[in-house]
Amino acid sequence: MHRNRGSFGRNCTETMSCRWGTELWDQFDNLEKHTHWGIEFVERYTKFVKERSEIEISYAKQIRNLSKKYQPKKNSREEDEYKYTSCRAFLMTLNELNDYAGQHEVIAENLTTHIICELTRYIQELKAERKSHFHDGRRAQQHIENSWKQLESSKRRFERDCKEADRAQQYFDKIDADINVTKADVEKARQQAQLKHQVAEDSKNEYLTYLQKFNKEQNEHYYSLIPHIFQKIQEMEEKRIEKVGESMKTYAEVNRKVLPIVSKCLDGMTNAAASIEPTMVSSLVVESFKSGFEPPGDVEVEDYSLSMRRTVSESSYLNSRGEGKPSRSNSRGKLWPFKRNKPGPTSPRQPPPPPPTSPSPGAVPNGPQSPQQPKEPLSHRLNEFMTSKHKMQCLRSLTRGGSGPEDCSHLPPEQRRKKLQAKINDINKELQKEVDQRDALTKMKDVYVKNPHMGDPNSVDPRLEEIGQDIDKLELDSRKYEAWLLEVETRLAEKSDPHRRQSGLYDSNATTPVNNNCAPVNRESPDGSYTEDHSTEHHLKSRSTDFDDDFDDEDPLPTIGTCKSLYPFEGQNEGTISMAEGELLYVIEEDKGDGWTRVRRNEDEEGYVPTSYIKVFFDTNAKGAMTYI
Repeated sequence: MHRNRGSFGRNCTETMSCRWGTELWDQFDNLEKHTHWGIEFVERYTKFVKERSEIEISYAKQIRNLSKKYQPKKNSREEDEYKYTSCRAFLMTLNELNDYAGQHEVIAENLTTHIICELTRYIQELKAERKSHFHDGRRAQQHIENSWKQLESSKRRFERDCKEADRAQQYFDKIDADINVTKADVEKARQQAQLKHQVAEDSKNEYLTYLQKFNKEQNEHYYSLIPHIFQKIQEMEEKRIEKVGESMKTYAEVNRKVLPIVSKCLDGMTNAAASIEPTMVSSLVVESFKSGFEPPGDVEVEDYSLSMRRTVSESSYLNSRGEGKPSRSNSRGKLWPFKRNKPGPTSPRQPPPPPPTSPSPGAVPNGPQSPQQPKEPLSHRLNEFMTSKHKMQCLRSLTRGGSGPEDCSHLPPEQRRKKLQAKINDINKELQKEVDQRDALTKMKDVYVKNPHMGDPNSVDPRLEEIGQDIDKLELDSRKYEAWLLEVETRLAEKSDPHRRQSGLYDSNATTPVNNNCAPVNRESPDGSYTEDHSTEHHLKSRSTDFDDDFDDEDPLPTIGTCKSLYPFEGQNEGTISMAEGELLYVIEEDKGDGWTRVRRNEDEEGYVPTSYIKVFFDTNAKGAMTYI
């Protein structure tokens, strides 16, 4: 027995096959703690993978929300921006980012399916198996302990009986040596001693039996039963470790499988960045914002030193004073190349009427006066013209997508041409859809005529009639827009022709200045230098009439907001315009403190209305637009 037990000390590193049943025969409690820790480790690893999966889902959700946040909104101004290559590249990047988020969702799904669910099920099986093995081990330990207790009990009983037999023998020997004791007492002591010896012998035999039984059970316990149980526990632990290793390998493979697709997403982002073409973007900017207007010409020199050259005398001084007035009037008249408007309605010469319900909050005791025509210096006119705010207002209205005339006459020529062309294209697409639908219905009707059981041919006629009306309307609209487009293209062609852009003041062969203190006339200006000869001035004005009309058509008064009439108003005075209650009008000049606001109904109808009769909504984008007075 001791020789066999000595074999337990064999080194695992020498045999390379450690067996818990032989090496750890006396470490039942430690093995129980170790296996419990192993299950806790698997649970901790499962929790780690679960939290990683939740992070992947949350990250994918945030990435998708980020991509959705920066996607262009439908029917918004942002859609127009995506004609630029940089914006399209950004859109492609957002789409790739959305696919990239999808791969993180795939990671989370695979982690949940292949690791979390598998380990959760395996942990339950592992706990049941461990419980079964240690239950068998405890039962075996309980059995050997009971056997040991029986052996100890028989041993103590044998020891007690031996002591009693020894005392009985000593008592018998004492009585037998005493001569005063009767023979009956001696016989009785002898019989008692023999009985005790027999009991002791029986206890000895029982002890030896239990000892033999215990040794056999102990040998079976430590060399057969416990090694078998511990071997199962060892296999269970090795399988647990192997399962954790497989899960860790799966964890890596789940992430590795999405790398090719993630790489493709990143390649897509790189290709999107490579598709950006700055030159094309510059061309699109020109195409988007080109107005078609010609740049302003040179500014004429206004020589005020002419009077200084004359002899200082009483008469010359008086003459110079008299001649100075026409000079100022002429210089004021030459302001129009920088600021030319259509002749607007004259303001009414009486204060506006109070509203029907309450007087105007801005009314004064004497009533507001009619709008005045303030005078502006040349420098102000020049600055306003050079900044071209009236043209920028047209561009702002184009960018805003604000409503305007159907013929887009509120837009600059080039932008108007593009807008009309786009409308024609949309009408043609819609027309083609209607034609295709009409052809399909016609074929369906023919099938119904040939096969009446399939349907009633007359049921298609209402729809065909409706489509025919739609086609006629679309064709009418197409012709209308094509006419407007032809008009715009004709004007642009005339402006691009250098012969037609020559000034109407001079012939192409000879140019004669009027006086010495005037610079050569700007080829874009129809006026030229002013002289004292009224016939020449009349001749110049008459020749520039056509150009004035064209110039006026290209410079409509910009709208600075809208207004809604609160009460009906009948514009009976000169310069006013009538309006109905609740009507929407365009504001082209705000109230200057006189109680009147200048509004426009359409391209040909504009005038003044009482400020207290309307509610004004100013356009914040049009703050920079100048007011024409």
